Amino acid sequence: MSTTVRNLEPRTLWNHFADLNAVPRPSKREGRVIEFIKKFGERLGLPTSVDATGNVLIKKPASGGMEGKPVVMLQGHLDMVHQKNAAINFDFETQGIRMFVEGDWVKAEGTTLGADNGIGVASIMTLLASHDIPHPPIEALFTIDEETGLSGAKGLQGGLLHAKYLLNLDTEDDRELTIGCAGGVDVTGEGSYEQEPVPGDVQAFRIGVKGLTGGHSGMDIHLGRGNANKLMNRLLSGGAAQCGLRISAIEGGSLRNAIPRESFAVVVVPAAQSVAFQAFIKQEAATLQAENRTTDPDLAVVCEATTLPGKVLDKEFQQKLLRVIYACANGIHRMSPDIKDLVQTSNNLSRVLVKDGQYSIQCLTRGSVDSEKMDLANAIKSTLELVGAKVTFGSEYPGWQPMPESRIVKLMSSIYEDLYKEKPHVNACHAGLECGILGTNYPDMEMISFGPNIRGAHSPDEKVQISSVQKYWQFLLRTLQEI
Repeated sequence: MSTTVRNLEPRTLWNHFADLNAVPRPSKREGRVIEFIKKFGERLGLPTSVDATGNVLIKKPASGGMEGKPVVMLQGHLDMVHQKNAAINFDFETQGIRMFVEGDWVKAEGTTLGADNGIGVASIMTLLASHDIPHPPIEALFTIDEETGLSGAKGLQGGLLHAKYLLNLDTEDDRELTIGCAGGVDVTGEGSYEQEPVPGDVQAFRIGVKGLTGGHSGMDIHLGRGNANKLMNRLLSGGAAQCGLRISAIEGGSLRNAIPRESFAVVVVPAAQSVAFQAFIKQEAATLQAENRTTDPDLAVVCEATTLPGKVLDKEFQQKLLRVIYACANGIHRMSPDIKDLVQTSNNLSRVLVKDGQYSIQCLTRGSVDSEKMDLANAIKSTLELVGAKVTFGSEYPGWQPMPESRIVKLMSSIYEDLYKEKPHVNACHAGLECGILGTNYPDMEMISFGPNIRGAHSPDEKVQISSVQKYWQFLLRTLQEI
């Protein structure tokens, strides 16, 4: 099916994207794609190396007449978010992404597409393989594990790179030049709980909240989309209060950087309350659908009879757990008082797993002001500790401080205005980009991030706009000519 994609223009770029998408590349398991990129550089006869972390660096001399230009680093990340619709039979570990063209968009069949950051990686591959594109000396850096902790950027040694400018090809709106981003920290609460035998004379049900829009927990957090973990908690809390519901297991969400789209729970209710409970779920489903009809039009709640489980949560622990999830911060915490429409601090309640006497509650807290980010993380820590959780912070990374007066920002703004007869939107974003981390070891490097229109990143609705890739590619080539 990717044959159609391979015929798109610029053809070389789309072919590299198709080749890349044939390689499984989940975060933290990038061995196959590291080898793929390493062999790509070696086949071109270019100096290619892999550092101790797994980042790949390929260097290419300047094209004729541009030897005196400053070195430019082109950077993208090799890993991609693996998400699929529940009904799709797909194995990310063994299968390549199945792509198709629909109008002006490239999409995937029920899975994430990998345009984030595959288009950026394919662009760099195209430039490295080219013989007729004018460019300055290039340092092409392919990092790993951007999506689940940015450990590739964190592990990059100082002194390896000599570029004056960094072009990070990892944003998702072709009108934007991003010059700053949020930092982040993973907050995890874990522990154990006592289980009880299932009470007598009960009916077991499997409840599902599904069909939510989801999306990127940084770039899309301001859109107010439903969080499946929060919605499930409403159902469980109401069911416990009204019908004596007891919980056996909960599994909601998947990745920290994806707004949860689905949550499932196995519960029991007294047999005498069975009809009333099903009526309650139906009524609550209608309420949730009405509340979220704009942001999550496909939201569905299912409630089906299931096999009786062996154990349920201790009643006191269940009550504490539901209250803690209710109280846990989710969504926007504060908007920036300095930059219009920029989310300054937020939290994504990304994962709730309760099963067999063990539980885990996982969040990703973001903030462009590190002190405020950590203050929110500590507030969430305090909330989770109310259920007795052991709370840890992990994968913390800094934000990227904007430098709007830098030469690269002024140059690319001028090029954009000349090409498209309008000013670009120079901004900071609430996502975590690698620039802030890379800048720690290379503080004098001027940095900017840009890319084509990608919508629905980190969800099976991910798509990339064909005409926008063409626009972005023209902009990148012109920048390399004039830098």
